[in-house]
Amino acid sequence: MSDITASPANPPGHETSWGVKILGWVCVLFGAVILAGGVWLIFLGGSWYYGLAGLGLAATGVLLNRYMMEAIWLYLVVWIGTVVWAWWEVGADWWAEVPRLVAPTVILILVLLCIPALRRHPSKL
Repeated sequence: MSDITASPANPPGHETSWGVKILGWVCVLFGAVILAGGVWLIFLGGSWYYGLAGLGLAATGVLLNRYMMEAIWLYLVVWIGTVVWAWWEVGADWWAEVPRLVAPTVILILVLLCIPALRRHPSKL
């Protein structure tokens, strides 16, 4: 049996590129919404967290759409910042941290799952 997914017309990594693109666009859209709300909160004198996190998430999406490994590192910074912010906001109350950390952690897992596809994307060959 021949492997048609590795032909010159369909280079290795191409078959998984759609998942990276979808996650990239989801990150851009969610990041834009969080950024908009964060900017409004900043103007009201509130926390800068949402503005910075939204900007980082949107930028992560742009980098994912360009198949750049820097997306992984950027989102790790956003996630670590989220953990620090959650700890600062509610301390060691783990039940209060759950709603602040679950969605960012799910996104982290999805972003980390993109590593193999980013490494073998045709743009890297």
